[in-house]
Amino acid sequence: MVSEVTKLRTVSVDWAAVYSATFEDLVRFLYRKVWDPDRARDLAQEVFVRGLNENPDNPRAWVFTVASNLARDEARTAIRRRRHLALIKSETNPHARENPEEDLERREQVSAVRRALDQLSERDRDVLLLWDAGLDYGSIAAETGLSPKAVGTTLARARRRLVEAHGKLEGTHAAH
Repeated sequence: MVSEVTKLRTVSVDWAAVYSATFEDLVRFLYRKVWDPDRARDLAQEVFVRGLNENPDNPRAWVFTVASNLARDEARTAIRRRRHLALIKSETNPHARENPEEDLERREQVSAVRRALDQLSERDRDVLLLWDAGLDYGSIAAETGLSPKAVGTTLARARRRLVEAHGKLEGTHAAH
């Protein structure tokens, strides 16, 4: 006799639909982990390649879990090679390239946010980035090991800490 769970597991994931609904959020999430847009896209594609052999109950949460693990491995490799953070390649439109001051200001803003994010604990950073990528509290809880109720509290504190870290960095930068 086949159990209900086995029957449910035979339904395969529509990876094309998951890809369409998730890819851009996943790239944005990964970019904020690896700070390289090309590498973020490569890692996102790797996640979906790995997914072809999987049939998770919650594909979106699975995708972000795998992406988080890949990004963590990427960071460890970069640390070992003393290339922890690559230079920021800011996303600009063609008009921004015509104005070097705006381009420089954009890069400085991105750099400031990056430094502020780097000052957060890994848990705070992950909760913020998962929320920004569009995951709901239940999915964030599954990814981080927090309870769904703790996600809201952690997210609020992480936002406050990010604002404080950014403010301190801006104050330090202005003092120099």
